[in-house]
Amino acid sequence: MNVVCLVGRLTRDPDIRQSQGENPTVVARYTLAVDRRFARNGNANETADFISMVSFGKTAEFIEKYVHKGTKLCVRGRIQTGSYTNKDGQKVYTTDVVGEDVEFAESKKAAEGYDGGSSYGGSSGGSTSGSSAGNDSVDDGFINVPDGINEELPFA
Repeated sequence: MNVVCLVGRLTRDPDIRQSQGENPTVVARYTLAVDRRFARNGNANETADFISMVSFGKTAEFIEKYVHKGTKLCVRGRIQTGSYTNKDGQKVYTTDVVGEDVEFAESKKAAEGYDGGSSYGGSSGGSTSGSSAGNDSVDDGFINVPDGINEELPFA
């Protein structure tokens, strides 16, 4: 089974391109800095891996619209290997993680407070503005749901 689950931050803004061919699709290439649980060879400065990622279609469109350098993501996907011949005639082997399911791994407010990158411009799925009158709203990136409305929610 080829399954990968990573949590990390983008090292730079994603590279967005359009594939060529009969049915063009959006392609997003990006790099995730993923922390290790333990330092490599006892060196505390080497505690992250930099993983080459690629996403296609709707996932790539989501990345283009909402994801920027420093954004913390949870990505589920698969490892894909390939090869090509470069302009010098040498065969180059590649290994990428194909990100098939991408989610924010922190709230918008936490991302804005992160000093290693810029904040993202998207929403985490719930609106923090325009909450119903009378509710004390904390802008933590999540929608405020008042107590006692379980009977009104279709999924409760």
